[in-house]
Formats: sequence, structure tokens, C-alpha cells
Amino acid sequence: MSYTIQEVNGCTKKLVFNFEQVDLSKEIKEALVAKQQNSNLKGFRKGKAPLEMVQKLFGPQVENDALYRFISEQYYQAVKKENIRAIGYPEFGNTKYEAKNVAFEATVEIIPEFELKDYSKLTFKKESDAVSAEDFETLKKNYLSSKAEVTEVKDEKATLNKGDFAVFNFEGEKADGSKPDNMKAQEYMLEMGSGQFIPGFEDGMIGMKKGEKKDIKVTFPADYHEEDLKNAPVTFHVELLEIKQKNFPELNDELAKEFGFESAADFETKNKERMALQKKREVAQKLQQDILEKLIEENQFDVPKALIEDQKVGVKQDLTRTLKQQGFNDQMIELYFERWDADVTSKALFQVRSGLILDKLAKKYNVEATEADLDSKIEEMVAQSGMSKEEIAKFYKSNENVKRNLMYAIREEKTFDALMKDMKVS
Repeated sequence: MSYTIQEVNGCTKKLVFNFEQVDLSKEIKEALVAKQQNSNLKGFRKGKAPLEMVQKLFGPQVENDALYRFISEQYYQAVKKENIRAIGYPEFGNTKYEAKNVAFEATVEIIPEFELKDYSKLTFKKESDAVSAEDFETLKKNYLSSKAEVTEVKDEKATLNKGDFAVFNFEGEKADGSKPDNMKAQEYMLEMGSGQFIPGFEDGMIGMKKGEKKDIKVTFPADYHEEDLKNAPVTFHVELLEIKQKNFPELNDELAKEFGFESAADFETKNKERMALQKKREVAQKLQQDILEKLIEENQFDVPKALIEDQKVGVKQDLTRTLKQQGFNDQMIELYFERWDADVTSKALFQVRSGLILDKLAKKYNVEATEADLDSKIEEMVAQSGMSKEEIAKFYKSNENVKRNLMYAIREEKTFDALMKDMKVS
């Protein structure tokens, strides 16, 4: 064997090669002939220049190319022989070629090898996946919102509640007594509970009566977009002018048909079924996230930088779609990623670690995603979305990348199902 293997860390190996008798003359001669055939040298027709001239002009380049091919071939043969699960391209270094002696090093990241600690004694709590009457009423109001009328509450004794609309004047005062123009407004309308204002502001208004004035003290978030307001204590002087409420029409068969249902009864039946599936999935995802966080906490191992960088690309793509929906332009998105690169990296690292752990568990439980699993998942999507089976099946089966991603997600779900049988889940 003309090489040795060194462990750099849990996810990096260094292969040190040393060949004492290497004759590259044949490879160099073949490369020169190929170069001769493709060369256009002044005074000669293409491919007719003397080999000696080609040697003189391109000799060092051809020799380097032959050496690189030899190095690459030896590296890949060693990786295959040693069953090294290499990631990306190796980093070559310390290359020497003297008197038929070739020596070089190849450093490469690998899929880390690790053993999971015993997880049979870990305990987790699964939240209830029951859909409440309040949940259904909220969904129904979302449908009826475009048909609702916002009217003023005439009762002078009425107090502002969550879901009401407040019409009010406000002025923010900083700790130094200044009152910036961008923290004041007249006859501003805000839905209570919408979360549009600084945390604590809307809660501070709950219970106010029409005509009442109140000072509401809040502290701006540490990640607020304006530098001088990060963690800043501010007192808002508020005057409530009006309380308004949304008056929703009754859901009848006519309105239900406008929303794409056969009747009010059909609206209730189908939406409750979809909500049940949605809640069940949300609860399962929450439990899976809790399990992953605990498994990652319990099992620390080195992670290849190449995998993290690849995952960051996906994280950024997902965030870009979300930010654009929120009105960010390309320049704002670029600044966002510059500022929050550490958070993006942390999220990517979590996803890589969880992926490696789930892959190991899938192999332990002999879990694979089948075409039958794919068909079942499509049926589930049909029940949840209301779209036709043909539309969904075409989307997931006509694009190999999309299908592969869904199959991977199915494999993860099946892995969790097997894993939770070996855990304490209450």
C-alpha cells in the first residue's frame, strides 16, 4: 500500500501518498500527441506541428496535467478501496515529483461515524391533537372576514377586547424625553391581538374604554430593525377614540357555495376533517422537533463544513421566499443574510445533524420509503388540501427532485414512528 490514512477529526481524513517508482513518460507522450493534433501553431496546419516543438511549448503544462491525472486516479482508487464516504472534492497539498518519486496529501471531509447514546429512557410529552369548537369558529371567521362589516360599538361602558378594532391616538416617548415623529399617529386603527405592534403594547390596551387615556410602557426587541431602539424602553401615551367590532354574517348554504362547498353542512364536515389532519400533523411535527433537539443535545459529533454550506443554500432559499412575501427587496434580503449569517448557519447545522441522526436511525430500523407510501401520502394531501388526486400526483411524480424530497420526508416520518416505540412518549 502506497498510502497511509490519518484521522484529522471525526469528519475529516487525510490520505498521505508516497510512490517511489512512477513512470509517467507514456502518459506524457500520449498527452503531447493529443496536444499536437489539436494545436494551431503559426506556420503549420492544424495538427502538423513537429512533436518537438509541441514539447518545447507545452511540455511543463502537459507534464503537470499527467501528474494531476495520476494523483486523482490514485486518490479515487484509495477512497473506493477503503470505502471512505467522501463529501465533495479533496484538498490536495504537499505535492512532490522528483526523480520518479511522487508524494502528495489529500484531505477530504467524510460522513461522520458515530454511535447514538441509549435513548430508550428519554421521555417526551405529546400535545393534544383535538380540534376545539373555538378553532373551528376561528377558521369560519377567516372565511367570512371578507363579508363582515366593521361597526362602532355604541355602548360607552364597553371595554376593548381581543379581536376588537381600536381607533386611537398615540405618541411614543423615549427615556431621554424625546418624541420621534415615527412613533406617533392620529386616528390609527389596529386589531387587538394581531401582533402588529411592539410586544406588550396591544396587551396594555386591552380593557380600555372609549375616551380613556393611558400610558403604556414597553421595551423594544433586541433585534429591532432600528439601531437606536434596540432594547429601548419607551412609554406610549395613548388615547382610545373608538371601539369597533367585526360583525360576521351567518354561514348559510349560499355563502358556503361561494367558498367552494356544496352547503353549510359540507363546509363544516370537510373543514373539520382538514383541521383534524392539520392539527395531527402539527402535533407530530412538534413532538419530532422535541425529539430531535434532545437527540442532538445527547449526541455531539463533528459535522462536515461542506454539508453545512450546502444546507445553508436551502435555508437561504426558504428564507428568501418568506422575506419576499413580507415585502423585502433583493438588497434588503442581502443585508438580512449578512446580519443574520450566524443564525442561518446555526439552523443549517441543526438540519445537518438531525439528518445524519435520522439516516442512522432509518438504517437501524430498516426503514425505506416505497411507492405505496408515496401513494398514501398523496391521498393524505388530497384529503387535507381539497385539490384533485391527479393534480397532486402529477406534481410529485413528474419531477424527480420533488419526488425524491417527498420520499425522503416519508422515510423520516416512518423512522420517527419506529423510533417512538422505543421511547417513552406520554
